[in-house]
Amino acid sequence: MHIYLIRHAHAEDRIDDALRPLSKKGLRQIRSMGRFLRESGAIEAKVIWHSPLIRAAETAACLVKRLKLPAKVIQMSGLRPQDDPQLVACKLGDLHSPVAVVGHDPHLSALASLLVCGHAEPPRFALKKCSVIRLDRSSLGWSVRWHISPELL
Repeated sequence: MHIYLIRHAHAEDRIDDALRPLSKKGLRQIRSMGRFLRESGAIEAKVIWHSPLIRAAETAACLVKRLKLPAKVIQMSGLRPQDDPQLVACKLGDLHSPVAVVGHDPHLSALASLLVCGHAEPPRFALKKCSVIRLDRSSLGWSVRWHISPELL
């Protein structure tokens, strides 16, 4: 079992945080990341969860389009920036197939830290906008398989 934690791409500045769409820079970021991930065959998720915030939903939709995945895209609760990462960790415990999770920081960094280190604070990972980290689960727990940021592409 493995998961992909994906931070949303760059978004426009708006007063209402929940309604911030991706910026032109963000669209370029996710297109580039999607192309890289498709060409490398790096993502095989059948389900993509995203937060209810617009920028995460747009990142998930653009990623599915770029990856050409027959993945089901689902809005999930517990993925907002300040939500408790334990909520998502519990949902992941029941899964047996790969899932991609599109969300926000500090939530995703805390979730990765919780899964790999056993505690969310202090965060041990820094996910920049449009970064992707793959975590693999074995009988020994979760470990990092790879981590890529858009500036490396």
